[in-house]
Amino acid sequence: MKGKITQTTSRRRAQGSTDFKRLRGMRDAEIDFSEIPKLGKSFWKRARLVMPEPKDRLTIRVDHEVVQWLKKNGPGYQTRINAILRSYMEAQERT
Repeated sequence: MKGKITQTTSRRRAQGSTDFKRLRGMRDAEIDFSEIPKLGKSFWKRARLVMPEPKDRLTIRVDHEVVQWLKKNGPGYQTRINAILRSYMEAQERT
């Protein structure tokens, strides 16, 4: 397996809107699966495991206004930076 395995901390989970305490206390029979489609044998025959590409750790200097703009949509600003850079890279490769 490529890359590193990371765990979400309890503090990080607490920032979301999911009520994990309530979910942990539920029995399987209490969970509503009605909106989840059934996955038949044909799905599992075609299914394949896709692992995320490993990331390189680096330090960059970014304008303060750019960082604030990226952070204003909440957690995940580093993922957004990566998506922006990947989009630019792919556009350059097409030309």
